[in-house]
Amino acid sequence: MHMPSFLTHEDRPLRPSGEWIHSAAKTIETEIAALNELQASLSNGLAEPFKKAVETIAHAKGRVIVSGIGKSGIIGTKLAATLASTGTPAFFVHASEASHGDLGMITEDDVVIALSWSGETLELASLIAFTRRFKVPLIAITRSATSALGQAADVALALPKVPEACPHGMAPTSSTLIQLALGDALAITLLEAKGFTAQDFKVYHPGGKLGASLMHVKDVMHSADHLPLAQTGMLMKEALILMTQKGFGVLGVTNTQGTLIGIITDGDLRRHISSDFLDKTVEDVMTHSPKTIEETLLAPSALEIMNSLKISCLFVVQDDKPVGIIRTLDLLKIGAA
Repeated sequence: MHMPSFLTHEDRPLRPSGEWIHSAAKTIETEIAALNELQASLSNGLAEPFKKAVETIAHAKGRVIVSGIGKSGIIGTKLAATLASTGTPAFFVHASEASHGDLGMITEDDVVIALSWSGETLELASLIAFTRRFKVPLIAITRSATSALGQAADVALALPKVPEACPHGMAPTSSTLIQLALGDALAITLLEAKGFTAQDFKVYHPGGKLGASLMHVKDVMHSADHLPLAQTGMLMKEALILMTQKGFGVLGVTNTQGTLIGIITDGDLRRHISSDFLDKTVEDVMTHSPKTIEETLLAPSALEIMNSLKISCLFVVQDDKPVGIIRTLDLLKIGAA
């Protein structure tokens, strides 16, 4: 059997490097134009089906099942992940696997979003038939509302006909980009419609950089018996023992009402060292009116404040009373930087 011969990348001469940036810029320019077309379509026919799609998903009792194949399937996987992480339960079912048992994952309470640029993808046939048979709402993201998928759907989100950035018009580029953008628009519109908050984000993103960025000072601070606190009147010979035991390198000073009025740092100790140092009171040594933060502050904001002040420790107060203490080390450990 004769095998076709292909030029390898070693045999095929590269175009001059001077053309590469021009090619890259042309690709980006083409895709920006495609995004502009998509934005314009929201004022030219896409608005009503988009609102209907949001309403359908928002009122669904079940989940959103996203499906597609090829590059549209890859975009669908990302859409399902974005929906799930922004408060709309969703998962991806591969179109080819749907007819091999995965249709059983779909219930009558769910909503199906099917992605196909042509709208004629044969692998979606069983999924489309299933949604029609059991009256599962079907939303199509496709180029043509008159395609097989578009006509079968309850809501057809018809994308504008945009040229691909590929010079041969074959590699999905502009088409997948506007599918992605429309999917993001759906997810963010649903997020805002439901009033999904930063605190909700924390529930869905407990780990990693995003999880750390959504943590509050109260989630990281040391509190209760760990607090290094001394009352006014305490002698420095007692305060030094307390300061060493707590291990923060600082000591907060409170008055009889429990209000934080000062702080003692290593620097204060060096500045006030003298022959009668141990017989001084904490208020003789402390720095008055120390910098403090609130427990509701986000962790990255606390780290920014501490870096700007060039300090490694801050007391956390509520109504001027110390409720915690936080160190830059604590914030760096959770990845707030």
